[in-house]
Amino acid sequence: MPTTTATALRVLPGLRAQAERLIELGVHEIAGLTAAEVRAYAAAAVTPTGDGALLAVHPERAPASALAPLLRRDDKPGFVVTDMTDVDRFTPIDTVVLPDAPLYLLSGVDRGDQMANWTPDEALPALTEQARTPLVLTEGIHWVLQRPDALERDHCFMTIGSRLRKPKGTLDARTPAIWISNGTGRDGRERRNAPKVGWCWAGNRHTWLGFASATARQG
Repeated sequence: MPTTTATALRVLPGLRAQAERLIELGVHEIAGLTAAEVRAYAAAAVTPTGDGALLAVHPERAPASALAPLLRRDDKPGFVVTDMTDVDRFTPIDTVVLPDAPLYLLSGVDRGDQMANWTPDEALPALTEQARTPLVLTEGIHWVLQRPDALERDHCFMTIGSRLRKPKGTLDARTPAIWISNGTGRDGRERRNAPKVGWCWAGNRHTWLGFASATARQG
């Protein structure tokens, strides 16, 4: 994957344009916000980097199950895999702290192509060492809503900032990811090329999945 492609993906629309995109999709209604509130936040927020920042809604306001169907590729809506009915129970890991606000920004978003074929267990400490924070699932969905080209054949990403915690406190072995369906198995042929929210084992490698991360979050 050329470096120029990964670099280009870091450039985002302006915050006001992102706000209008969310409003167009009805994300503000999912989140219990008015269009005016979203527009006001975007107008007042200060973009922390030259490439811009990603506008995200807190997952407690707009869960992954509600956001995934808003994704589009080849005019096909996104979906959550059938064996991930607990998708909204995947919450931020202990090292990921989300702003205590309905709307917030992420800077320096990157797909993590250079970590393709790493396991999630290997990628997390490497990101921490680089002073980067892994995206949670809903942040990854927000990124693709604004930059659909963040999903490419053979170049998609995991969002290992989200994990499911079991009743005794241990982590479920699944890690969420966003990629493109091949239309096989339970996905159904009609979903070929659709954006797909699924999962991978924390100890497995995938040559076509990087690890999405950011440099910072701010409310």
